[in-house]
Amino acid sequence: MKINVIGCSGAEIPGHNAPSFLLNNEIVFDAGSITSALNIKSQLRIKHIFITHAHLDHIRSIPFLTDNIILGKNRHTINLYSINPVISTIKKHLFNSSMWPDFTLIPDPENAILNLSKLRTNKPVKINDYTVTPYRVNHPVPAVGYLVEDKKSRKLFYTGDTGPTPKTWEKIKSKKLNCLIIDVSFPDRMRELAISTGHLTPQLLKEEIATMYNLPEKICITHPKPQYFKVIQSELKKTGLKNVHILKEGEIIRV
Repeated sequence: MKINVIGCSGAEIPGHNAPSFLLNNEIVFDAGSITSALNIKSQLRIKHIFITHAHLDHIRSIPFLTDNIILGKNRHTINLYSINPVISTIKKHLFNSSMWPDFTLIPDPENAILNLSKLRTNKPVKINDYTVTPYRVNHPVPAVGYLVEDKKSRKLFYTGDTGPTPKTWEKIKSKKLNCLIIDVSFPDRMRELAISTGHLTPQLLKEEIATMYNLPEKICITHPKPQYFKVIQSELKKTGLKNVHILKEGEIIRV
């Protein structure tokens, strides 16, 4: 698997993009910065988007992507996947013809630019050469992380935004993860805020890893607040966890 880190920041300031991860050109996990970071040619290759939850920094690019596709020469349908509460929120509050045109009906219902697909937790779907399974994670709004498996049995788990989530690790304990992309948003001194808002700190990450049956081969950190980047980086080193790496925009992850 080849994953392009389009965005991995927990705040938007120049040089830091909202979460978006592009898998082999056609599949995106979260859509915070697709249209602000990718050129038109790359945008028009995208066919599938998996959303972890409906917070704005994870869905912001979807409206602009639909607009770019309908204006392009190679018009096609984007399949947008998530669990029912997430899909319902996006339809009700975003593609509602008031906040943004309803691209689930444009140009017409039979050939719409956007197809909303509801997933069931713990139930896999097959997209191209991949099997993608949503698992609930701990966040103030309905949210899932995604387990991605390829034909070679290589496995990636992307949490999206999450606080401590032991039930998730229990669900996937039989899976040997080659790569874990996990939220660490705040420094340790902000532990209470992290927990109340559904995020992790370096120490909370260490506690999460300790509950896992199989340790991931590689741990990639996403969603750090850039204002606390140096502190988070220092505290991650102090945890003693091995193979931990804070992601940067433009980086390629090979799984």
